[in-house]
Amino acid sequence: MKTTKKIAHAPLAHGVGRRKSSVARVWLRQGTGAILVNGKAAQEYFETEFNRTTVGIPFKVCAPAVHYDIEVNVNGGGLRGQADATALGIARALVSHDENLRPILKKEGLLTVDSRLKERKKYGQRGARRKFQFVKR
Repeated sequence: MKTTKKIAHAPLAHGVGRRKSSVARVWLRQGTGAILVNGKAAQEYFETEFNRTTVGIPFKVCAPAVHYDIEVNVNGGGLRGQADATALGIARALVSHDENLRPILKKEGLLTVDSRLKERKKYGQRGARRKFQFVKR
């Protein structure tokens, strides 16, 4: 017996955002502006107000974004990295759907990748840069 899933609206665009060790895969669909992150509403998934506003920036910057539903699958890292990755993924999905939004999003810095990663710990040291305490005598 074959079963098929019915999707309300086929995805219009797809975008991937990365930040630290977080990866967000974003799908854009026709809708009313709802954001679902890992099956939960974005307001419920991201607990702090700062992370909520970070995810919502692409909607504030370009008005046409309000007419799309966003479905996000995000994993890895902490909530702050996931929020930044989600915002980048949303911006990339909007640009892949409508190239005319690129200058608006680029001006706000939403298409710029923050590529900073955690520096690895080195041997003979306490951390990445922190040394063990020096003993003179």
